[in-house]
Amino acid sequence: MPETDVLDGSRKAATADALGLSASLRAEWTREALRLHDRYEREIVDALALCPWARGSRGGGSRRASVLLQTAPEDLDASLASIAALGESGGEVAFLIYPRLAVDRRAFEEFATSVREADAARHELGQAPFVFAAFHPDAEADVRAAERLIPFLRRTPDPTLQLLRANVLERVRAGSPQGTQFVDPLSLDLSAPEVPAVPLREQIASANLETIGRVGVDEVKRRLDDMRHDREVTYARLARRGEA
Repeated sequence: MPETDVLDGSRKAATADALGLSASLRAEWTREALRLHDRYEREIVDALALCPWARGSRGGGSRRASVLLQTAPEDLDASLASIAALGESGGEVAFLIYPRLAVDRRAFEEFATSVREADAARHELGQAPFVFAAFHPDAEADVRAAERLIPFLRRTPDPTLQLLRANVLERVRAGSPQGTQFVDPLSLDLSAPEVPAVPLREQIASANLETIGRVGVDEVKRRLDDMRHDREVTYARLARRGEA
């Protein structure tokens, strides 16, 4: 992916099921997962200008990505190792991508909570360096309210966690974390100097709802469905290679 460095945390804490793949197959899984994620960023986030405040992180080289090949949602070690690697790298935004984790959206949100809590336990109270957002490929479009549309716009090809340094949130003065303490890192311009009058999450959600209304839900769904088909075909091919 352009402008994205790959973290090595998953290599340091490789899970048993990931080690069941050959080195070349692991590399291909990683390459394809990054390619699919890049499609989402280019064809959805960038093309529709859904999150214009994210451009500072994409253009400034502060983004990282890690593909974790685990199949067991109870395994947190690789995720925690990748988070530690992000801390060492100085990156401000990271994507942890799970192409082989076959769980529904609710189960993935529970997994995300487990990772967040395990990471927080490694730090003094209130000193965890990152905040989290869970993205998942399964969500229907609900345009009745801006907040209801968020899961649809978070339809990454693979289950994905985004991590954002807490001090970046402080820098943009986005307001207090809401509910689950998950925020949307794609919504942040790391260089934005002004404080929005409306809470950041609400501002971006409302702007995105307007954009989808203009572009059309069917068109956005077509793009997302095409990525899903690409994913299914690609991963079926990789699965057949693993069985050979």
